[in-house]
Amino acid sequence: MRSLGAQSEFELMGLFQGVGLAHGGETPMSGQMPNMVFLYRRPILDYWAEHEESLGKIVTHVLVHEIGHHFGLSDEDMYRLEDEAG
Repeated sequence: MRSLGAQSEFELMGLFQGVGLAHGGETPMSGQMPNMVFLYRRPILDYWAEHEESLGKIVTHVLVHEIGHHFGLSDEDMYRLEDEAG
């Protein structure tokens, strides 16, 4: 949480844990845990309650964002791609 700059555990809706493909994660090293994506229910539901977006759209956004990290995209890369897509 500190490395992400989060003030509260409820700020984090999703997390990619592992080594992305762009960083040599295509073949796991011996003893290395598999890449994992976590979606955090409570922060997602809190966000949904405060915004007009559908729950499905929010979950999709968070999941695609975390999978983007698996492929080596930074947050800035993903925000740029979202802006370009409209």
